[in-house]
Amino acid sequence: MAETVLQGKTEEELWALYKKNRDPKIRDAFVKQYAPLVKYVAGKVAMGMPHNVEFDDLVGFGVFGLIDAISKFDPEKHVKFKTYAVTRIRGAIFDELRSIDWVPRSVRQKAREIEDTVQRLEASLGRSASDQEVAAEMGMEIEEYHRAMLKISGTSIMSLNDVWYSGEENDKISIVDSIESPQSLNPDIIVEKEEIKKVIIEAINELPEKEKKVLVLYYYEDLTLKEIGKVLEVTESRISQLHTKAIMRLRAKLTNIKKGIM
Repeated sequence: MAETVLQGKTEEELWALYKKNRDPKIRDAFVKQYAPLVKYVAGKVAMGMPHNVEFDDLVGFGVFGLIDAISKFDPEKHVKFKTYAVTRIRGAIFDELRSIDWVPRSVRQKAREIEDTVQRLEASLGRSASDQEVAAEMGMEIEEYHRAMLKISGTSIMSLNDVWYSGEENDKISIVDSIESPQSLNPDIIVEKEEIKKVIIEAINELPEKEKKVLVLYYYEDLTLKEIGKVLEVTESRISQLHTKAIMRLRAKLTNIKKGIM
């Protein structure tokens, strides 16, 4: 039984053993131990999801991410397994959601139009564009723009991990990768990733105050959208909109920066 494998051994010893012999009993013990982490991540992703996305499905997708994390984790890289696993679990859930293509095409199209408009406007203005400016540029009434944002935020699975993915397929550098131990990377890649990290932090700092606060509380303080709503004293749907706007603006900023520096 998996429980007997755990008895009398520290987690460090179990990782060392698993790395050496790939014992499926140890793997199963880790899956059981970290199952609550999968539910926690799935719960965070589920916030603001439409009703046709089942929580149990998200947990199922996340388990694949956990198994992948256990298989690829290297304890010698001095990264906590929990930190490493969260990113793999979240990534597996997002990948699966993208592959089943659950977002209506019209909503995805509108999200792309708004993001392109924000990118264009902020490049020409040299500052963050207001909702009114974005709406005017798109020929929309402000109420219509807010309704569109509400619809997009209700189906949004954009995450901070996706932010640097907005270019070509081989452009995949994310914040998550840059927090993993750099021992296995060559010096050029370390320098490149540190530069990208700086660029993303600067871009976050340039966001409007409320949007910046939502990102910090969601990704760094690990609060749910509901909890952030209580902190900022606004509704959960308003926080969901702010989160979506922040990510759109951040992606637009980074796309503009990439065009200038790459």
